[in-house]
Order: sequence, then structure tokens, then C-alpha cells
Amino acid sequence: MIASILGGIVATPWARTALRYGAIALTMLLFLLSIRRAGERVGGIAERLETREKANEIQRRMLEAAARRPRDRDELVDRLRDGGF
Repeated sequence: MIASILGGIVATPWARTALRYGAIALTMLLFLLSIRRAGERVGGIAERLETREKANEIQRRMLEAAARRPRDRDELVDRLRDGGF
């Protein structure tokens, strides 16, 4: 009985039009939500990339500073005497 009532309602032209527009609206809503979710994901990835780049830059500076350090006490004394430290 319920199926026949629903079938009769869907058979009318205005109901089919309403269902069509409803399906289109639902599709657009789901599409916009998926775009929002993808944007959030991309934003998180960009933030992690920026953090990693900063960490890599700091590590590179530390390695450069370590490469310029005095090798032994004599070299340290020489640098201190020359004022180049």
C-alpha cells in the first residue's frame, strides 16, 4: 500500500521535477563538502611541508657551523689570538 502511494506521488510531473532538483542539490552539496575536505587536507600538507622546510634550514645552518668549528685546541687558540672567532 505504501509503495503504491509513493509510486503514485512519484508519477506526477511536479514530484519528478522536485526529485530531480533535489538530487541535483544533494549532488552539489556533496561536491562542495568534498572540495572543502580536500582543501583542509591540502592545507595540512602545506603546513607540514613548511615546518619541515624550517627544520631542514635550521639543520643546514647547524651543519655549516659545525664545519667551521675549530678542529683542535691549537686551532682554537690560534683563532682566539687572531680575533677571528
